[in-house]
Amino acid sequence: MIKVNYFARLRELTGKAEETLEKESMTVGELLDWAEATYPGFGKDTMYVAVNEEYALKEDVIRSGDICAFIPPVSGG
Repeated sequence: MIKVNYFARLRELTGKAEETLEKESMTVGELLDWAEATYPGFGKDTMYVAVNEEYALKEDVIRSGDICAFIPPVSGG
């Protein structure tokens, strides 16, 4: 199982702070595709993903037991 955490506007979009996916493994790109399909308007093309508290690339593999966090783009001044 893969745990996923949501922050900022994603928490509002999904209606939850976290959820668990019944997957043994997937790439970060597959996770982003899943999120966009499950939550239209997710913004997968501008989203960062951290796996076990480290930024991950789209080709990185997420394994069961890992904790992922979607990090939306931040703006401000």
